[in-house]
Amino acid sequence: QVQLVESGGGLVQAGGSLRLSCAASGVIFKLSAMAWYRQAPGEQRKLVAWIGSTNTTVYADSVKGRFTISSTNAKNPLYLQMNSLKPEDTADYYCQYRLGDRNYWGQGTQVTVSS
Repeated sequence: QVQLVESGGGLVQAGGSLRLSCAASGVIFKLSAMAWYRQAPGEQRKLVAWIGSTNTTVYADSVKGRFTISSTNAKNPLYLQMNSLKPEDTADYYCQYRLGDRNYWGQGTQVTVSS
């Protein structure tokens, strides 16, 4: 069993930066990918950034060039560096680990960007 805990969210002005972290506890086995998702009020959860086991990355068009997903060789923790933040980046951010055929989720961390 793996548990994920996000941290690093908060209130920031537009143009500012935040770095989210996702700490995993438990045995990380058969890891195929990690990702960050976000969910704004009244909207569905959406993929923000994805990183595969060989460090291939994929980003949503809305965050390309501003956000960077990364991790350590131990695949723990997972990070999301967010620069040039915009009010539309306001959401709850969730990390996800895919181990085997199961997805594990954190409880989320709130990011609010003021204009």
